[in-house]
Amino acid sequence: MKPDLSAIEGPGVARVRKEQRLHAYQEPVAARHAATVLLLRDCEGELGGFEVLMTRRSAKASFAPGAYVFPGGALDASDSSAAMSKHSIRRPGQTEAIATFAYAAVREAFEELGVLLARKSDGQFVDQDQLVQLDRDTQDFNGLLAQHNLVAALDSVHWLAHWITDRDLPKRFDVQFLIAKMPPGQSPIADESEQFEPVWVKPVDALARHERGEFDIIFPTIRTLRRLTRFASSQAVIDACKDGAPMWTSCPRAGFYKGEVERFSEEELPFGELELLSLDGRVQHKLDWQHTAPVQLTRSVWRLTAPNPGMMTGPGTNTYIVGDPTGWAVIDPGPADAVHVERIASFVGSQLKLILCTHSHLDHSPGAFLLQQIHHAPIFGKAWSPPGYPSFTPDLELSDGQTLSVGACTLRAIHTPGHASNHVCFFIEEDGLLFSGDHINSGSTVIINPPDGNMLHYIQELDRLAALDLSYILPAHGWVMGFPHLAIAQLKSHRLAREAKVLAALPAEAVPIDALLPKVYADVQPALYPAAKRSLLAHLQKLHAEGRAQLTDDQLWALA
Repeated sequence: MKPDLSAIEGPGVARVRKEQRLHAYQEPVAARHAATVLLLRDCEGELGGFEVLMTRRSAKASFAPGAYVFPGGALDASDSSAAMSKHSIRRPGQTEAIATFAYAAVREAFEELGVLLARKSDGQFVDQDQLVQLDRDTQDFNGLLAQHNLVAALDSVHWLAHWITDRDLPKRFDVQFLIAKMPPGQSPIADESEQFEPVWVKPVDALARHERGEFDIIFPTIRTLRRLTRFASSQAVIDACKDGAPMWTSCPRAGFYKGEVERFSEEELPFGELELLSLDGRVQHKLDWQHTAPVQLTRSVWRLTAPNPGMMTGPGTNTYIVGDPTGWAVIDPGPADAVHVERIASFVGSQLKLILCTHSHLDHSPGAFLLQQIHHAPIFGKAWSPPGYPSFTPDLELSDGQTLSVGACTLRAIHTPGHASNHVCFFIEEDGLLFSGDHINSGSTVIINPPDGNMLHYIQELDRLAALDLSYILPAHGWVMGFPHLAIAQLKSHRLAREAKVLAALPAEAVPIDALLPKVYADVQPALYPAAKRSLLAHLQKLHAEGRAQLTDDQLWALA
């Protein structure tokens, strides 16, 4: 049975034309269903916290040899729904499918570590004295439960996560991660054939030991332990689990980074780019930033990153080249960097048809005029002449919704004021690719700097972009972004959460903006207050436009 990836695959999987993908799809190896259980216990003493039970796999194991793991294994015939229903007790609402996986996890924990999540007829857990009388080597787990009048305590097992082994690996599992508290009075004893050296360890300590090279753990274990560090107690973890759905679902992807194969989950920045470049998960794409030669993203899209990295530009400004050798469009030629522009010009040759600028900021548009001196193509954009800044005058003024054709792509211009009043995004209609300029960036929020920046317009344009049939976002700074609608929703949520802090800080009596800064940006270093002050002003202006904040003649702010 193929794993269900519908919960974790972005819209780009189906939206981008097959003929635009760089690599032909190869079906990954089928994943075998499995279950694992994280057994937790609270720590004694003043430090508090909790520990998770882990065990070292055999050095001869075919999967993750020598690594520390949670007990578990593949489902077998004895883990049938019928057996589970007959030999277990469940919570109301615990689905049959998840209960079956929980049953398998209970069996595996018993076989591997001698820990048995089972209840006696009086409802109490099996204790250590009774455990030592049970045959751990039995091939009939169901018969053992029946013989001793026990039932698997699935009511104490909760659904934590759903992991599917990376698509590129030759041996794959579709694993349900379950979680339960360690039964009182029991002690783990490894089977010394598959598992060795059971150890109780705090999640944060396991991760630290791994970083020091003392504790070998694999990718899903690392990511699971990281999530567990957010919780203060075992009960807090249990309380966060719901029977209806796992806390997260993941099938990681891998690429080359700094000469090594690195793996990333869906919430990590490189994931979207890896999905676009290698849908079937094969390790083919290099994630390192390339400033000397364009990186191909689809059959029609290339990216050349300008060598202007910094706090505001990240790895540098992404110049996108769209089209084919019969005609090219260049989006954001970048800063006035002659070497970068010459690299663009060398790639497109004499077939440059369009020069497009998302906006006129100095890390995006000056290169357009240098490029035009080499290849005499028209510059498209929206004019800009704010007081105190160099003006920007394109050859052709773009209108909202205007379309331009190049190669096999139709580019639609979308006027998105907010970061800049003349900001434009470009949308490849056939593939759902959004060149977002600085309206949306990967891994960071963008600066909204009044008077040209406008927070109200910025939020409104986020909503408009969210209404598009998007597949991926190609930002001006950072990797390709998958799950575009989720990314936009998170951006909006972040802005509105900050806005809520502004509202909470606004007093009835008017105060200067500097008095609000430490309250609204308590999570920001004071060294960043000058930039934060501009963003705070943008929020205040939005609230003022909406009638929720008032501004006095002497520039004092109060709650409306």
